[in-house]
Amino acid sequence: MADIAVFYIGIAIVALLVIAALVFFVKRDKTGKITPLAGLSFAFVVAGIAFGDDRLIGYGLMGAGVILAIADVIIKTRK
Repeated sequence: MADIAVFYIGIAIVALLVIAALVFFVKRDKTGKITPLAGLSFAFVVAGIAFGDDRLIGYGLMGAGVILAIADVIIKTRK
C-alpha cells in the first residue's frame, strides 16, 4: 500500500516540475491575468487536495488539474 502512495507522490512531483519548467521557459503574458482554463485547473488541484482522503478521487482530480494546466500552457504557446 505504501509503495503505491510513493509512486503517486512521485508522479505528482514530476508533473509539478514539468509545469514549473514550462512556466519558466515559456514567454509570459504581459497582463499577468489568469486564464479561465488555468483557474479551472487550479480549482481541480485544490479539490484534489481537499478530497485527499480518498486516493482515487484526490489523485484523479489533481491529475485532471495538471492536464488542464499543461493544455493551457500549450494553448498559450501557440498564440
